[in-house]
Amino acid sequence: MLLGRALADTALIMWGTTVTLVVGFIVGFRIGGTLAQALLALALCVVFAAAFAWLQIFLGLIAGSAQAAQGLAFAVFPLIFVSSAYVPVESMPSWLQPIAANQPVSAMVGAIRALTIGGDTEQLLGHPTSWFVTRALAWSALIILVFAVLATRRFTRN
Repeated sequence: MLLGRALADTALIMWGTTVTLVVGFIVGFRIGGTLAQALLALALCVVFAAAFAWLQIFLGLIAGSAQAAQGLAFAVFPLIFVSSAYVPVESMPSWLQPIAANQPVSAMVGAIRALTIGGDTEQLLGHPTSWFVTRALAWSALIILVFAVLATRRFTRN
């Protein structure tokens, strides 16, 4: 049952990602890398979405009600703002930089940027593409492992 829910959530996110890509291309976004890199970026988005689906499933299981589950879902939202998604990590306060540089959203944003901008990623972003992709995959695997186990345990106890 939990796996079905995770797959359904991932499929919904894939649909949303497809719509976002189409709109992006309509308004002028273009991939700077190769087709293979673009497909890998898309695959990474799906894997990352699947990881966070398990986190959301776990939060839903520990919440006492539907309203509480909805509120807990927003607990993940600050990760986006404390990441490299909107501003460079170097522009953040010194105490926040290690957190922002070493969290899952920053790893994913770096991987997608590296795969889609093309060119010399190391010169542009400070690390080779493989460094960013490896970190994004490692975070995704860790999130899936931890929250799939926690969600399964919680579900079987209920």
